[in-house]
Amino acid sequence: MREENQRLIISLPCTWDLACQFNNTDHHTELNGTDRLIVRRGQAFTISLYLNSGSYQPGYSQLHITAETGPQPEEQYGTRAVFGLSDEIDDTRWSAAVSSPPGDTVCLSVYAAPDAPIGRYVLTLDGRIQFDFILLFNPWCTRDVVYMDSEEKLAEYVLAQDGIIFRGDAEYPVPLAWYFGQFEEGILDACLRILDMNPKHRRNPGKDCSGRRNVIYVTRVLSAMINSNDRDYGVLEGCWKDTFDGGVSPMSWRGSVQILRTWSSTSCLPVRFGQCWVFAAVACSVSRALGIPCRVVTNYYSAHDTNSNLVIERYLNEKGEIDSSTRDMIWNYHCWVESWMTRPDLPPGFDGWQASDPTPQEKSEGVFCCGPVPVRAIKEGELTFKYDAPFVFAEVNADLVYTLKYNDGSTRKIVNDQKVGQKISTKSVGRDEREDITHLYKYPEGSAEERQVFEKANHQNKLLQQKGNSGLHITIKLSTGIRKGCDFDVFAIVSNNTEENKKCRLVFASRAVSYNGIIGRECGFKDLLNVELAPGGERKVPLSLNYSKYCTNLTEDNLIRLGALLIDYSTKEAVMAMRDIVLDDPEIKIRILGEPKEKRKLAAELTLQNPLPEPLQGCCFTIEGANLTGEKLLCWKRLIAINRLTALVSFIIRFETLHEFPQTQQ
Repeated sequence: MREENQRLIISLPCTWDLACQFNNTDHHTELNGTDRLIVRRGQAFTISLYLNSGSYQPGYSQLHITAETGPQPEEQYGTRAVFGLSDEIDDTRWSAAVSSPPGDTVCLSVYAAPDAPIGRYVLTLDGRIQFDFILLFNPWCTRDVVYMDSEEKLAEYVLAQDGIIFRGDAEYPVPLAWYFGQFEEGILDACLRILDMNPKHRRNPGKDCSGRRNVIYVTRVLSAMINSNDRDYGVLEGCWKDTFDGGVSPMSWRGSVQILRTWSSTSCLPVRFGQCWVFAAVACSVSRALGIPCRVVTNYYSAHDTNSNLVIERYLNEKGEIDSSTRDMIWNYHCWVESWMTRPDLPPGFDGWQASDPTPQEKSEGVFCCGPVPVRAIKEGELTFKYDAPFVFAEVNADLVYTLKYNDGSTRKIVNDQKVGQKISTKSVGRDEREDITHLYKYPEGSAEERQVFEKANHQNKLLQQKGNSGLHITIKLSTGIRKGCDFDVFAIVSNNTEENKKCRLVFASRAVSYNGIIGRECGFKDLLNVELAPGGERKVPLSLNYSKYCTNLTEDNLIRLGALLIDYSTKEAVMAMRDIVLDDPEIKIRILGEPKEKRKLAAELTLQNPLPEPLQGCCFTIEGANLTGEKLLCWKRLIAINRLTALVSFIIRFETLHEFPQTQQ
């Protein structure tokens, strides 16, 4: 009799319930829907078995359970787990226990190991009953390496689908609203498909699926697969040209959902086109979907060091023109992501935020990827740590050295006070404001700690050592009321702090510039050959920027770079100042008409003011929002002809709300 009872549960006919509503809610995955089982590792989920006859008897009935993931599951690789019933759950490994009293209903609690590989699983009971489910990282579990101990931060870095990415300029950060949409229909499947399409999986699927237990490995795979530079079925193709033939401008994207759906529905062809903030935003969406706490970070005046010497070297001629032969660049801003995790592969003290960069810049281990590297390692100058610490260190700390090439072939270092790595920014937790996290990446400029970090990094050629005693100084000031569509003046303020008369040459130039540092066409230029400065004297030199000239030269970034170069004829010493101007696009104001209610038509008024001295023609409003548009982008095209600078245009749009509105952040 005992021998028969040992297989009582499965030997008798039964039905089952995966309790998706309860389990998904308990595992913080209900936003993915409740039509299938999506759970997190390191946490038990419940399955109900309904026996048609007979009953479960504790101590007699046994159950043989297997959990498998990947095409080649093996116990030695952690992709196959075999276990039976225990008296209670073991929270260190795969285990199961019955949580119901004896009877014809069996509540089976199954616990996934906190270090189990993430992905699609098949759970088999006694070789007869099979369930499919998806297993994700669990930042709510203390045993998971992605554990985060703040509910407020979990709400922001895992559950929040709306966010803000900062662009613009260090002196004028511009917030860009972004819809990450990690819980929208089909997005989790697309994220898992990204893992399956990576070359490591296609070469050795068993080893790759085993690697998915390690968040460091998964983060590195995502860094490589969000871009398509390695022709590896990556999600996005980058483009930094003036035109975007065959695709759409990166400026057009306002969310990750359409990008990921397009990639998945077109046989994994790369979506055209992306630039750094788009790459970072999509990486953030995928990371959050898989359960990795993640945020987008913006670094202003970000260095791209191509030769790993931690120095960005730029050469100018006497007209202030930059030699474009060097690949070293200073990006006006650059975006990457930070993922939260512990680092058991490194010495203590380097857990927490880890920087990784999906924008293809330089290869790492033969692949276009970067990171994850501890943010703390960057601050402390630990350049031997995995992964790609020297490159990220240079992005926020590289020395910027300008050299002036005279017409006679001689050269001189240019004194300038521009610093790499400014106002490193991310969205604040629970608020639509900018949080400055520069202190997490670097010590204050000129501090003793900063000096020690550079010595540790074998990098002691700071610009402070290069500053001469010319006594000349130059700054750039802006006039008030600068906006796109108007004429305005900028000013170079030059001063002589010596006790001698100085006769100088002043080159004051302005050019359109892309956010990644590519210099465009001229917007205004002035070359004064005889600038005389008395001892202690100062002079204010204006430069006019007229809309009629800069309007056709601007890129989609709306940036103008100002550069002022002052050369002392007697000593050949030179000083320089640079500054960027951000010309904002007009604000689109949105006003909801009436009270929004579930499954009712909703009306909103869009208002736009044309700031230009010319009419706008053939414009298109594009609307994207969670639970509003039925998974589609809504577009309205209508001619707009506004001939006066102050004229307004308003549209009334109507669409149906599909679900209740979530509470908005104040």
